[in-house]
Amino acid sequence: MSPLARFVLPALAATGTAYAACSISGTTTIENNGDATAMASCTTFTGGIAIETGVQEPISISGVRELDGDLSVKNNSNLESISADSLETIKGKFELNDVRALNTLSFPKLSTVEEIQWVALPKLQNLEFTAEVKKAATVVISNTQLQSLKGINIETIDKIDINNNPYISDISMQLGNITTSLNLEANNPEVNITFPNLEWAFNMTFRNCSSIDLPSLETLNGSMGLYGNVLSGFAAPNLTKIGGALALVSNTEMTNLSLPELTEVSQNLQIANNTKLHKIDGLPKLKTIGGALDFNGNFTEVSLPALNDVDGAFNLQSTGDVQGQCDDFFKPLSDKKRIKGKFTCFGSVAKPGGQGTTPTVTGANSKKTGAASTLNVQKNAAMGLMGLAAAFFM
Repeated sequence: MSPLARFVLPALAATGTAYAACSISGTTTIENNGDATAMASCTTFTGGIAIETGVQEPISISGVRELDGDLSVKNNSNLESISADSLETIKGKFELNDVRALNTLSFPKLSTVEEIQWVALPKLQNLEFTAEVKKAATVVISNTQLQSLKGINIETIDKIDINNNPYISDISMQLGNITTSLNLEANNPEVNITFPNLEWAFNMTFRNCSSIDLPSLETLNGSMGLYGNVLSGFAAPNLTKIGGALALVSNTEMTNLSLPELTEVSQNLQIANNTKLHKIDGLPKLKTIGGALDFNGNFTEVSLPALNDVDGAFNLQSTGDVQGQCDDFFKPLSDKKRIKGKFTCFGSVAKPGGQGTTPTVTGANSKKTGAASTLNVQKNAAMGLMGLAAAFFM
């Protein structure tokens, strides 16, 4: 063997070994930090990386810039810290599930992830994501001690679900659109929601929020529900059309609703049990409701001056005296078949109820007899508001 061959062949063999270590068909299991350190020569790692359930020492994945697979940790009771100083892209899922002691994630260069799935991380408090994760198709964050999502600033997403994070005080992202669903619920009731650039979305559900800021929202292709929030008001100044249903239910501190450009709700519209909402006067351009209308609460005024078409049932019940509005505006719409389903409209109701309930009217209004009719319910109204909850399937 020539001297040159003796030098080149071992070098080629070493190169082949390094390449094989950086590319596998399945998942590499890290059992200690030494296993993680061994990947330092891999700028790109092809395959999945899983951290063993029994690992206790902090894990630091150095050198790897791109992971062409999943990064996962499941059912680990002792691991407190995970870091990756160079990792920029995870092409698969970033999954942390039932990692009970984990308190710190340090990924200073990470900007792109296919999916974030973080569930049951009851001690997670610190995110060190300096570069910010700006691209992800799915984000699910549940049961953590995070106080904010600083470092996760997604611009476009399919699905986002953030729930049961009792310490989180702020959720703010530069989201431009949401293609499938957004669900925020059971977090800190003082949490403030801010999506300043969100222009269109599909389905959105908000529960247990203190404020919701959607200044740029123009189109909602699906449905939106606000349930049990403590916000004082809700406004979407540029929203023109809702392709599904709209529900505002049990927002006990809400005093103001403003949707000044909204012209159409394609399915059901429900405003119910918002204790302090006395006036519904923030829907001046609403013309068409493709399903049923169901309002019940403590209203002293209900003004829908542009309303001309309700394809389903109409139910308005209030403790306040809105009987004049029932008789003078809404009843004529029913008589002209602009309201196609069963018509119920009463003020001074002792216990206002939803679609299908029989109101008990008190005082002078108890003598009114022309406020309700027995028009046949059309096909679209047969479901009334019974199917409204089904519209929110996040």
